Amino acid sequence: MYLLFKRLADIIVSVVSLLILAPLLIPIMIGLKLTGEGYIWYKQERIGYKNKPFLIWKFATMLKDSPNMSGGVMTTKRDPRITPMGGFLRKSKINELPQLINILKGDMSVVGPRPVMRISFEAYPKDVQEVIYNVKPGLTGIGSIIFRDEEELITEVKNRGEDTWAFYADKIYPFKGEVEKWYQKHESFIVDVKIICITAWVILNSSSEIVYRWFKDLPRRPF
Repeated sequence: MYLLFKRLADIIVSVVSLLILAPLLIPIMIGLKLTGEGYIWYKQERIGYKNKPFLIWKFATMLKDSPNMSGGVMTTKRDPRITPMGGFLRKSKINELPQLINILKGDMSVVGPRPVMRISFEAYPKDVQEVIYNVKPGLTGIGSIIFRDEEELITEVKNRGEDTWAFYADKIYPFKGEVEKWYQKHESFIVDVKIICITAWVILNSSSEIVYRWFKDLPRRPF
């Protein structure tokens, strides 16, 4: 019953949000068309529900050939591959809003673990790979809240001359896996609503630790 209700809620939220946000999304689409390389959408294969691949939608914020340029699949703060509008769109998370289309299609849910590329998925510990997408990936989730400063972390690691991919594989992904397993144990309508509210709050208050006040048994980030 919960899954049926969640799917119905996803459909309603995605449709209503697209209608309400149209006055914001349309000017952004025009701006992207007139700046950078002139393309609006970024579609990329990600790992989704039951570990099956799907195409995720985002607003284009980086140069088209960025995966083949210096830096590869990882993005740092003030990355030179980011387009003129890209910095604002990424910081405000507006670049993620086209995923409302993915939610409407059923590829994603509003709340769930963030979908990642296959190379990133394979960096998860094996026990995490087996269970993390037993729920649909989400527009937001507990892992993305805790690691909302991910680009800053990677920038610091890079500036220290350390291996950024090793930092992902050894530090970020194992802990993300643990908090996403926590989410699956506690998944409920109330928890989902709290995660949505916390997401909106931390976008405006990036240093807030409210997530640990609302979820007192949530594993704490070790770094």
